[in-house]
Amino acid sequence: MKRDPDALSVSSTSTETDAELLALLERGDESAMTRLFRRYSRLVYSVALRVLHEPSSAEDVLQEIFMQIWRNPKSFIEARGSLGGWLAVVTRNRSIDVLRKRRPTDSVDDLPLASPYDVMETAERNVMLERVRVVMADLPAEQRRSLELAFFEGCSHSEIATMTGDPLGTVKTRIRSALQTLERAFHG
Repeated sequence: MKRDPDALSVSSTSTETDAELLALLERGDESAMTRLFRRYSRLVYSVALRVLHEPSSAEDVLQEIFMQIWRNPKSFIEARGSLGGWLAVVTRNRSIDVLRKRRPTDSVDDLPLASPYDVMETAERNVMLERVRVVMADLPAEQRRSLELAFFEGCSHSEIATMTGDPLGTVKTRIRSALQTLERAFHG
C-alpha cells in the first residue's frame, strides 16, 4: 500500500463517519480502506516525515499504520478520541521506534521536527484568501468580473474589452479601482 500522491487530501468526499468506515473494514470492505486512506494518508505521512526526515521511511511507516488498521480495525477505541488524533499519536510512536532502531545512541527528544508544510504560512494564507473573498464579493459586479478575467483567467485588458464589449479605458479603470479597493482593505 504505497503512498498515492493523488490521495493526500485530509478530507474526503466520502460522507461516512470514521466509525462507519471502520465497521466496513471489519467486514473486509476494501473500498472503505481506500476512503479511509484518502482521508488520513496526508496526516500520517506528514507526521512520519516530521519525525524521520526521510520520505522512504515515512512511506514505510504510512504503509505499516494502514496495514495495522486493515488487519485490526478494532485497535482504535473511539471513546479515547478522534481517529485522526489516534493516527497521529500511533504514527509518531511508530516513527520514534524506527529512529531508535536506526540510531540507538541519539536521544529522540533532541531531534528537531522538520516538516515540508509550514503550518503558520498555510494558516496566514488561508486567512488572507478569506479576506480577499470577502472584499471581492463586495466589489461592483463589473469590477469583480474584470478583475477575475485579468487575474484568474489571465486575460489581457484588450481581451477583456472584447469579451465584455466595454471600452478599453473602462476595463482598465475597473481593474484599477478594484485593485485600489483591495489595497485599502489590506493596508487601511
